[in-house]
Formats: sequence, C-alpha cells, structure tokens
Amino acid sequence: MAPRVLVSDKLSETAVQIFKDRGVEVDYLPDVGKDKEKLLAIIDQYDGLAIRSATKVTEKLIAAATKLKVVGRAGIGVDNVDIPAASRRGIIVMNTPFGNSITTAEHAIAMMFALARELPAANASTHAGKWEKNRFMGVEITGKTLGVVGCGNIGSIVAMRGVGLKMHVVAFDPFLSESRAQELGVEKVELDELFARADFITLHTPMTEKTKNIINAAAIAKMKDGVRIINCARGGLIVEADLVAALKSGKVAGAAIDVFEVEPATESPFFGMDNVVATPHLGASTSEAQENVALQVAEQMSDYLIKGAVTNAINMPSISAEEAPRLKPFVKLAEVLGAFVGQVTDEPIKSVEILFDGATAQMNTRALISAALAGLIRPQVADVNMVSAPVMVKERGIIVSEVKRDKSGVFDGYIKLTVTTADRTRSIAGTCFSDGKPRFIQIKGINLDAEVGEHMLYTTNADAPGIIGLLGTVCGKNNVNIANFQLGRNRPGGDAIALLYLDAPFPESVLAEVRAHKSIDSAKPLHFDVAV
Repeated sequence: MAPRVLVSDKLSETAVQIFKDRGVEVDYLPDVGKDKEKLLAIIDQYDGLAIRSATKVTEKLIAAATKLKVVGRAGIGVDNVDIPAASRRGIIVMNTPFGNSITTAEHAIAMMFALARELPAANASTHAGKWEKNRFMGVEITGKTLGVVGCGNIGSIVAMRGVGLKMHVVAFDPFLSESRAQELGVEKVELDELFARADFITLHTPMTEKTKNIINAAAIAKMKDGVRIINCARGGLIVEADLVAALKSGKVAGAAIDVFEVEPATESPFFGMDNVVATPHLGASTSEAQENVALQVAEQMSDYLIKGAVTNAINMPSISAEEAPRLKPFVKLAEVLGAFVGQVTDEPIKSVEILFDGATAQMNTRALISAALAGLIRPQVADVNMVSAPVMVKERGIIVSEVKRDKSGVFDGYIKLTVTTADRTRSIAGTCFSDGKPRFIQIKGINLDAEVGEHMLYTTNADAPGIIGLLGTVCGKNNVNIANFQLGRNRPGGDAIALLYLDAPFPESVLAEVRAHKSIDSAKPLHFDVAV
C-alpha cells in the first residue's frame, strides 16, 4: 500500500504533484491546519504530514497520529512542532533550511539599510506631502562593524553580504571554525566582544534554551551607545520590553523587527515607535523561496517514505538516497547486535560503547548508533525506533560512546557493541557479507560465524564433553526441532557458547529444564526480526 500524506497548509501545486509522481498518495487540505478538531479527527489516516507555520503539531495531535512517520516543515522554523513528543513517538521531523536562506538573508540586509537611512519614516513623511529633508539624518554602513549572532546557513550569507558592503564583520557562533571564519572573511569573537564592538547587530540563531532572550537589558548594557539591532530570526531571542526601554532612552538608536514573541503580532510595544522598522515575518516571503521550500519538503518526505532516505531531519541522522541502499544492511546489523544484548541483559544498563572497525567507520555512524540503541532497548520498550531510541536512552541516564578505527582484522568492516551494567560487561560483534545479511562474528569474546535466525536459544557453559548431546536430548524429548547449531569457545576447557536455531519460540517449560542442568551456566531465548 502506498504511503499517504496530508498537506494541511498551503503548498504549491508543483509540490503536491511531486508526491504523486513519486508514488505517494496525497490529500491537499490547505485549511485543515487551522481547524484543530478536524485535523485531530483525521490525522490517524496518514503516514506523513506536510506543514508550513499555521498547523500546530502538538503532543495531543501526535498522540492521535497512530500511523504518522514523518512531519515535513516547508521552511526553517519548527516552533510549531513539539519535537520531543514527536521523537518519543519515533516520528521524524524535517525542515528545509536551505530553500529560503538567501531570501531571509536579503531581508536582513534590506532591514539594515532601511534602519540606517530611516527609509520607512521618510517614505511616510514624503507621501504625506512633507519635505523633511533635515529630519532624516541617517548613517552610512560602509566602514561600520556588523555583528552577526549565528553564522549558519543564513548568518553566513548575511556576513558575506556585509563584507561585500565594505563593513567589518564580527561573528559569534559556537560552531564556527577559524577556517570557516577566514573563508567568509569575518572575525570570530565571543558574544560579549561582539556586543561591545558592533554598530549593527543582526540575529540569525535558532531558538533554543541557550539563545532565548539573548538580547536583554544586561546584554544591551554591554553594547555601544547608538547601536542598531536587526532580528529576522525568532521573536523570543529578544526581551521586547528591555529593547523598547533602550529605544526610548536612546541607548539603542533603532531596531528592525521582522519577528515577534507572539505572532500574528496585531499589537506590540514596538508599534508606533519612529525608530523601529517592523515587517510581518517577511524573511522567507518571496515567490522563489516559497516555491523552493515547498518542492524541497515534498522531495524529502517522498524520499523517506519510499526509499528510507532522511534529509534535513531535526531529530534523526540524515541518510541520503544514495547511501541508503548500502547502509540498510548495516542498520539491520546494528539493530540485531543491540537486540541480542538487550535480550540477554536483565539488569539496568550503565553505558554502551559502539566500535566501528574498517569500512563501517566511514559510514553514517550516527544512523547506525541510533539503530543499535533501538535494538538494545526494544525488549523493555516495545514501541521504539531509530528516532525515539536516543531520546529514551538519554532519559534513562545511559552513557553512549563511539569508537572508530582502521581495519584491524580479516573483515573489511564490522561493528562491536559493548554494554556495561553494575555487575558485568557484555560484548557482541557482527558484520554483513555480500548477501547483505547480518552475521555474528564474536560473542562474549569468542569468535564464531553465525547467521541470525528468527528464533534462537543462546547458552553459555564451561567447555566440556556432552553439551551438544545434552541440548539435543532435552530438545528431542520435548519435541523441539533444532534447525541448526553453532558452537564457539575461547580455549579448550574454557568458556563456551552455543546458538540453537529453532522453528518456533523456545518453550518456557523446556527452558526451565535446560537452565536446571548443572552444566549450563545460562540459557536465553532470542527473537530477531530477520527481514532486511
């Protein structure tokens, strides 16, 4: 059955056609996003939800969306999506961070010009028949210092435009490297230094706990007298009352505001202030940008629902359409390794280490880690997937670490999972052969070559004669058919393991008999989803 997508906000006809052309059923209901009750009543029918800003994807809506796999936001901001709730339910949240980058950056530059030359007020005055040439004494931007807070997709474009306008650009971004700063032609500084030096400050950072209210009274006090502030990012980045006070006192000469704490902003303390340029969240509002983000979200959602490719996800590692076929067997391998340890571990897990050796170290290891964690905790939390697993693991206080290394053995690449509890450490390693099927190559430090079966029994024991006969006898007299048998040991007379492949789940009554035998240290029934 083809996946089904609901478009609940306005999207272009071309974007809707992309869904259809790629084999996705689509219902285009552009006004339903504003009708909370109607959306709530129908959302359980859909695998995907394509939105702009009108639709609010709340925890209540997510709880009702029993089939939902992906939410696609045509635009950058995902403030209207409850991402933690979506992650816990295993729903991927995508945005389109590049489609409107240029448009938003250009709007910020336009706002800076309008602010510097007081264009809106001068325009209104001239239209009123006045000729107040001496009233509107602006400032040049050439030679001034532009402070860019957030130097990502949009901020970097603004920075380059600032350099092109012969401004000196200083940038604050914790993730901006020195080499990238040099490439952009900007000076990387700390936030307080940016506040102290900038003549114009423009915000281009996402809204997070760390960036909320980043411009407040304390920050403004550190700025130059007569600074001008531009915000085309998120309203919550600025404490509006603090900025209004600074505008009235003259500490801040002017502000250009495209975003507000509450939107739509039908009233605001900024309204009516001569030194404020205000626009109704127009940063991404060009015909080119609106079309670009609509097309991108349709392509991204279709690629995920049809091919398993993940692009621009907020809560999931990206998997390109090109790498998805090669990665898929190793995603299954990672999940199986996690599932093995999860099924044999009864006590609380303290830490997880995932080793990627050889070719696997060059793969998309974030996706592989997510798959391993999903397999690991599924025995305790049935409704978990690659999206929700990292969230659930973090909530449980489990420490996750990753190790990569060059090829160290006979396998081109393998994955090793090591789990530590208060009492013990368990490890398992596996790889994929040319057939794409996962195989166990080491369990408990014991080398072996074992396929993964749907129903298995895993036993540990001292290496001694009679174990094969014991297991065969117990299974035989209880009518349990053994489809295959794999053995391994670390040395003669040392530790040994056995893997029995079965046609059906191992009966509990027979399991008790196996565990009661003095030669068996432990016995665990295993179940794996073997579909690749």
